[in-house]
Amino acid sequence: MDEAVVLYPSPTIGHLISLVELGKHLLTHQPSLSIHILMPTEPYSAGKMDTYVSSISGTFPSIKFHHLPTVTLSTASATHHETFIFEALRLSKPFVHELLLSISKNYTICGIIIDFLATSALSLATEELNIPAYIYITSCASFLASYLYLPTLHQKTTKSFRDIKEFHDIPGLPPIHGTDMVKPFLDREDDAYINFLDFAIQTPEAKGIIINTFELLESKVIKTISDGLCVPNNRTPPLFCVGPLILAEGQRAGGGSKSSSDDAVPDECITWLDSQPSQSVVFLCFGSLGLLTKDQLREIAIGLEKSGQRFLWVVRNPPTNDLSVAIKAQRDPDLDFLFPDGFLERTKERGLVVKLWAPQVKILNHCSIGGFVTHCGWNSTLEAVCAGVPMVAWPLYAEQRLNRVVLVEEMKLALSMNESEDGFVSADEVETKVRGLMESEEGELIRERAIAMKNAAKAAMDAGGSSYTAFSMLIESWKHGK
Repeated sequence: MDEAVVLYPSPTIGHLISLVELGKHLLTHQPSLSIHILMPTEPYSAGKMDTYVSSISGTFPSIKFHHLPTVTLSTASATHHETFIFEALRLSKPFVHELLLSISKNYTICGIIIDFLATSALSLATEELNIPAYIYITSCASFLASYLYLPTLHQKTTKSFRDIKEFHDIPGLPPIHGTDMVKPFLDREDDAYINFLDFAIQTPEAKGIIINTFELLESKVIKTISDGLCVPNNRTPPLFCVGPLILAEGQRAGGGSKSSSDDAVPDECITWLDSQPSQSVVFLCFGSLGLLTKDQLREIAIGLEKSGQRFLWVVRNPPTNDLSVAIKAQRDPDLDFLFPDGFLERTKERGLVVKLWAPQVKILNHCSIGGFVTHCGWNSTLEAVCAGVPMVAWPLYAEQRLNRVVLVEEMKLALSMNESEDGFVSADEVETKVRGLMESEEGELIRERAIAMKNAAKAAMDAGGSSYTAFSMLIESWKHGK
């Protein structure tokens, strides 16, 4: 029978894209493979997945999508959006079991690659069906170190991380303050924390860990993980660093909701950028889930105006009482209501504000972009790295505060946007960091390092590079049953 690999992403657009890119590269290394992607119920709507899936299906016939039956969630509200994901994936386990049995009738399944948020399916694959199972980490190796070390930290204290003022010593990382831990890790009584802890305990049972990073970007922490220091009481599975895996330039990800003028957005952005001087524009975008309050949007507007810098800014409506991230369809924002009076008119010669969505990869690779204010989501971070664009790190949710620490202190690819205790960023801070990135000596040093890392990222994926070699080793591990 023909050989197949099954990919099981969590039902979010960013994680799906990352795993699809993994599948594409597997086909490059072994074109005879058949890639089967299991699509669980979306617990919320944060992006237009159907458009993205259709584009992949039409372009890559060896990639097949299987939509699992719809499940109904009992959880009505939660502190963290990951809680909805975990429930949807847990309820989908019987359907995953059935589908794997069905696929195995026509294919030899070499392995299943499971998104770390879908670790609830790990025992199903390894114990019930005897399929080699790999955990896929969509974030950085620094996140993986903190994730693998979570059971050890859990045993060292009875307090929640949010209540611990001291810094944590995690192997391979700089000292991490309790509040800079992954957001769902902060409250040990929360359902999201309990799930993550359980999954971290299970992860050593995987055949291997595949991660979307490359060695030169995170060499210290990758070595620390590979040496077993993050799992002191168990085995550490083999680590395959296969990144950077990012959306191809010009391809629509589906992130965000569709604006009434959505089809015109790419042309509008690129035409405007074409008229700007080289490396003169700061791009501000906060991911598929990022939302900012009206007061915060006004502060950004004031800071951008005071900075005197050119800017391209993607804006969404503020959060509501029951919605801190964009997990529901978004309406076009009323910019006149959100911004200070006259802001758009006063900045029209050097700024462009886009509603809801913009083609981020294409924008970052445009020659007029000189900086990126980002929420530090790992996909966005890698897209900036691959474009050689320096960053200002402004984390909002998930593991992004940890990413900021690493980006600023270890990788030295970003300035840090500093917020008050309640998370608010002042207009003066926005002005200072935007001007600092574009005009200061420190900003220039970050730019030089960003360009060097862009070259390193390309070299990693080229034949003979570290990530190219990791793909070859991964495929060899299937062939020899290692």
